[in-house]
Amino acid sequence: MKIFGKWEMEGLECRDLGIAKYMSLKGKSVPHTFGADKRSSLDKSKVNVVERLINKMMRSGQGKKKLSGKFLRCRNGCGKKENMIKSVELAFDHIAKTTKENPVQVLIKAIENSAPREDTIRIQRGGITTTQAVDVAPLKRLDEALKNIALASFKNTFRSDKEIYMSLAEEIVTAAANDMKSYAVKRRDEIERIAQGSR
Repeated sequence: MKIFGKWEMEGLECRDLGIAKYMSLKGKSVPHTFGADKRSSLDKSKVNVVERLINKMMRSGQGKKKLSGKFLRCRNGCGKKENMIKSVELAFDHIAKTTKENPVQVLIKAIENSAPREDTIRIQRGGITTTQAVDVAPLKRLDEALKNIALASFKNTFRSDKEIYMSLAEEIVTAAANDMKSYAVKRRDEIERIAQGSR
């Protein structure tokens, strides 16, 4: 079954074997499960990767990373899944026109390039707090990549006339090319650099 009735979900490949197992590529014409696959925290790995991106786009508030304290997510989009489904479909149309590739495959490449492999945790020993580098779990890597792609798309529309779908399409294409203009790729490098200093 084709996603949005336009793009094939078969024959797509994820070269990053760490997250390939947790990235669902089930074909669905409309990426909306109505929460049917959400009985436990690990069940989100069964949800189609496009629907997971849509869910990340619907989040409200500033989140953990405040982006200079000016940035508010979801201009008229919080909780409105139909609006976000339409925005992602338009973004995929734009990606297909510019790259002449299957936009879902471009999204998979973007996720591979923006998923951090290392992060830091705080360890307290006798009143002294230190940071320690740790490997990131595959499911968290996928979540971080999707979150940063969604964040970047809203960041680029802040105080701008640019439509959200255009911003999302540009972020996915630049992240797929592993370009440093991509916020998600920059964020991955920043996380890994801090972790490398904490080894």
